[in-house]
Amino acid sequence: MGNPPYQLSSAESDSGNRNYAAPIYHEFMDAAFAVSDKVELITPARFLFDAGSTPKAWNKKMLEDPHFKVLSYEEDATRVFANTDIKGGVAISFRDSAAQFGGIRVFTKYEELNHILGNVCSADGYVGMDQCVVSRTVYRLTDQLHRDCPFARYCEDDNGENLGRLSKGHDYDMSTNIFDCIPEVFSDEKPTDNAEYICILGRQGNERKYKYIRAEYVNNPKPLNKYSIVLPKANGTGEFGEILSQPVLTAPGTGSTESFLSVGYFDSEVEGRNCLKYISTKFARAMLGVLKITQDLTPKKWKYVPLQDFTPSSDIDWSQPIADIDKQLYAKYGLSDDEIAFIESHVKEMK
Repeated sequence: MGNPPYQLSSAESDSGNRNYAAPIYHEFMDAAFAVSDKVELITPARFLFDAGSTPKAWNKKMLEDPHFKVLSYEEDATRVFANTDIKGGVAISFRDSAAQFGGIRVFTKYEELNHILGNVCSADGYVGMDQCVVSRTVYRLTDQLHRDCPFARYCEDDNGENLGRLSKGHDYDMSTNIFDCIPEVFSDEKPTDNAEYICILGRQGNERKYKYIRAEYVNNPKPLNKYSIVLPKANGTGEFGEILSQPVLTAPGTGSTESFLSVGYFDSEVEGRNCLKYISTKFARAMLGVLKITQDLTPKKWKYVPLQDFTPSSDIDWSQPIADIDKQLYAKYGLSDDEIAFIESHVKEMK
């Protein structure tokens, strides 16, 4: 029974990042399991959501361990350790090598949400929306840009100083500050020359900006030629039931910097608008909250948000107001009155 060290100091870490402290509590947990049949520990809880920097294989092992269970979870770590910010909260866990608890597999702190998750994932032909959410790194600069704009590429002088605009190892990144790094290749208005241009959504001066760049300077991933929902990659705080900040529907020919990720790629504007309605529902955001416990909104966080048919032939009438779409989704997945009440009371309404 104990409270092991949680992480190395940033000075002890060999990552090269002064702001990063590597976790070590998982190593103490494994060591404790090796010397005792019964172990009770309080640790960061991020691994329960397959989040944080503990090894993914280790997270999977713990979630599938039939001898392991969570006795208590506290989302707000300051209620346990005053003045200590531990993202994802803390958990008191128990492992008994002689007991069978069945394995956690997917952890949520709400019993109602566990039941809802079971209903949703057992639906015939279940597919999660993680299959159509695109990473924030999908848009990349091309060799043609570097041929035409040699000033952009990272290059060191004899003193090790960067003579280029882009940082080391990131010559092809559509980075969050790309508008400021190489402003010469972006235009506020679409140029009227004979070249082909695409639009890029990014941030500059703490504001969203749309700028134009020659199409040959950017790769051509599938979402670029489709309608997509674009959201900030850093979104909210991870509090269950929070709203998603500023999702927008982008038209074909529009990409984005690494500040954003794309949800879906649709042939029609109608499908895109229906998807935008869906991710605004309380139901979809409740399911997103199964894995999203920090501000980080990565594709894998959408695994338990069930993918829908967004065409006019869908089993959901997308023409209805969002509150009525929620009712259709509750019925589709067989939610009980108590489960519906849980979502309605715990998930905030999006306008």
